[in-house]
Amino acid sequence: MPFHFVHTADIHLDSPLHSLALRDPDIAELIGGATRQAFGQTIDLCLDERVDALMIAGDLYDGDQTSIKTALFLAEQLRRLDEAGIRTFIVRGNHDARSRITRELTLPERVKVFGGRDEAVELERPRGEIPVAVHGVSFAKHQAPESLVPKFRPAVADAFNIGLLHTSLGGSPNHDPYAPCSVAELAATGFDYWCLGHIHKREVHSKDPFVVMPGIPQGRHIGEDGPRSLTVVRIGDDRSVSCREHSVCVAQFERVTVDLTGVEERREMAERIGAKVEAAQNGVVADHVVIRLKLRGQTALNWQLRRDPETVEAEARRASRADETWIEKVELETEEPGAYGTGAGPVSELASTMRGLDLRSNESFREKARGIIEELSAALPQKARHTLGDNKKERAHKLDKLIVEGYEAVLAHLHQSADKEGED
Repeated sequence: MPFHFVHTADIHLDSPLHSLALRDPDIAELIGGATRQAFGQTIDLCLDERVDALMIAGDLYDGDQTSIKTALFLAEQLRRLDEAGIRTFIVRGNHDARSRITRELTLPERVKVFGGRDEAVELERPRGEIPVAVHGVSFAKHQAPESLVPKFRPAVADAFNIGLLHTSLGGSPNHDPYAPCSVAELAATGFDYWCLGHIHKREVHSKDPFVVMPGIPQGRHIGEDGPRSLTVVRIGDDRSVSCREHSVCVAQFERVTVDLTGVEERREMAERIGAKVEAAQNGVVADHVVIRLKLRGQTALNWQLRRDPETVEAEARRASRADETWIEKVELETEEPGAYGTGAGPVSELASTMRGLDLRSNESFREKARGIIEELSAALPQKARHTLGDNKKERAHKLDKLIVEGYEAVLAHLHQSADKEGED
């Protein structure tokens, strides 16, 4: 009889909203509860498929989690598996290590949380079936600058060995290095399957042995756009391994770009938005899709759109039609028709001058702008400050974007004034 398990990681239960753009309370409610719903669906999957075990490779929580309600929800969900005779194996990741309640929570009997030292659990299997050994090493602290692989016990002879590890592996541009290691280092252990966690994008790094990063099961913001999933694994009697991707995602984030080149009427704009949004909807497995909409191209509507971005967002939401589709934010990268500076009048001349100056490269201007951003950041709640950038590189990119949006908004309003004067 085969051994069957679900491999997931980076649940980030009750993760706070990562975007001030989620101003719509309905969207906020949807995303705010999505991590719980996705985890509940993970438990449903385990029960429906009657798996032998659930493997969680770290980051159940989201940092210094203080809500006992979150912990009780987790315990109740794992109890559902325990009552069905399904084992759960967990290693703590960098976020779990920071949680004050992780170590205090009483979990069901069939739940094994690995500690910071080497441990291996040999599962009782009927005579004649392949023996299975599950190994795991947790983060003792929220940082792990060195590889944890040397801490693992040797592979159990004749058993199918499964390792659980929270690691950045070889590194990722969007993730800090945690417990770094290589696929070759993992393969040298002699283990047959490595359940990894930490990087939020799914990837099968190797099939001999299997080294799998399942990705985050539920995206929490636009930076985690695209399909999100977990991995279902079946080990055959001949020790063969099959693993398949399975979605438990409740709301999928997507980026949709609409080219408005040549568009002169809002009706045509709405039609183009509707067509692109519908195409995005058709490619999503999740119950809901949350869209970051980007409008670009040379259009006669450029200045109108920039003068009244809130109306643009409202029109985009109407164009999306479906109840399960949400427009999280609209980004404008449109331009007036023709080359910069070719229009007549003082506003066009000013536009040409401002774009020629490129305030993004003016260090004096940037320094003043940085001071304003720091004041704004300090006034925001702690959990929302990352909206203006989590690090120096991100803040610099955000500043460049705000500078361009700023002078485009000024020019839009100047164009409106010039148009009114022309009518008079």
